[in-house]
Amino acid sequence: MLRIENNFAGAGERSEESEPRVFLCGDTSVSVQFAEAIDPAINRRVRLLYKRLKATAYPGIIDLGPAYCSLFIRYDPWICSLENLLCVIEENLAPSGEADEAFQRVVEVPVCYGGEFGPDLDEVANFHSIAAGEVATLHAAPLYQVYMIGFILGFPYLGGLDQKLHTPRKMSPGKTVPAGSVGIADRQTGIYPVAGPGGWWIVGRTVLKVFDLKRDEPFLLEAGDCVRFKPITRAEFESYGDH
Repeated sequence: MLRIENNFAGAGERSEESEPRVFLCGDTSVSVQFAEAIDPAINRRVRLLYKRLKATAYPGIIDLGPAYCSLFIRYDPWICSLENLLCVIEENLAPSGEADEAFQRVVEVPVCYGGEFGPDLDEVANFHSIAAGEVATLHAAPLYQVYMIGFILGFPYLGGLDQKLHTPRKMSPGKTVPAGSVGIADRQTGIYPVAGPGGWWIVGRTVLKVFDLKRDEPFLLEAGDCVRFKPITRAEFESYGDH
């Protein structure tokens, strides 16, 4: 049976083959820590546990928060004891290497690159000494994975960015980044769900609403989804209307 660890010291030394550690986060939450690294294999195990617990809908589990290499679980101890929660977690752990393709969903995200929609595209191109059009091509080529949702409501952290586009964050964050803006920071790319400040390099914008309270499911994406960007023209962007 899984045991509760006292602290996070040394968590990063464990490989994906290791049994995950469980840490208390107050009286009603735990964190299941697999390792401390941005690694597809590690995140796959986080994703599988998240999907299984979500599908099980075990009484007393209130909220699930997947991250790069850990899963945050909030529970009601009056309904589900800590001991029972540990049993449920262990029962739903997947062996490393087990695939989760059956759970994955691919979402196509149309993006208009450059111009007023991607004001930082040229700067990213200059930083890497390539053409602006190549930045858009390289950015739209991969099939990205949503590692986690965070920062602001519905912000998807997407892994899989081409190494040629790895770009340090801005030294001075912008005060207002429009909703739908697609940005690059370090080894990741992401989509701003709402307008707000941000330090990512904005290379384009999508017409899709990543966060919309009017929908039954407010968040367009969740951890474990895959995203494919589809370049579109300004005319196509404007023809999409309200999404």
